[in-house]
Amino acid sequence: MSISTRPSESTRPATRREWLAILARTPHACMKEAMDGALGADSPPQFDWLRAPDIGLAMVRGRVGGTGDAFNLGEATVTRATLRVRSDDGRATVGMAVHMGRDKERATLAALADALLQMPAFEARMQQHVIAPLAARIAETRRRKQARAAATKVEFFTMVRGD
Repeated sequence: MSISTRPSESTRPATRREWLAILARTPHACMKEAMDGALGADSPPQFDWLRAPDIGLAMVRGRVGGTGDAFNLGEATVTRATLRVRSDDGRATVGMAVHMGRDKERATLAALADALLQMPAFEARMQQHVIAPLAARIAETRRRKQARAAATKVEFFTMVRGD
C-alpha cells in the first residue's frame, strides 16, 4: 500500500486500512504530539483492555526476486494492543494496533487513535489532526529517501559496433 499525496486524495478521509498503516509507521514522539493536538484539553476517553500491549516475535517472509518462492527471512519484534472505548450512547468501539518494535505506549496510542477514528464524534477531528499530518510526514520522509537514492543512480549504456 502506498500513501498518496495527490491533492484530490489528501482531502478525502483515510480508510481504516490506510490509517492503520499510517499509525504503524509513526514514531512514538510524533504519535504523542498528534494525539495531544487532536484531544486538546480533553482527557483521553476511558477504555478497557481486550489485549493489553504485549511484545512478541513475528516471522518475516520474503520472496525470491520479489515474486518467486517464499522463504523465512527471520523474526522481527512486534508490539500489539487491542482496547475497547465506550461512547456516551453506550456503543463500544474496538481499536487495535500492531507495529514493529518494543514500545507499549506507542501501541496504546495507536489503538486509541484507531478506536476514536471509528467513532463519529471524533472521526473528523482525528482525520484532521492525526492522520493527515502523519500521512504528510511519512510521504515527505519517503520523498527525501527517494531523492537521496536517485542522486546515486548510474546510467549504463552499451555501444554496439557494426561488425
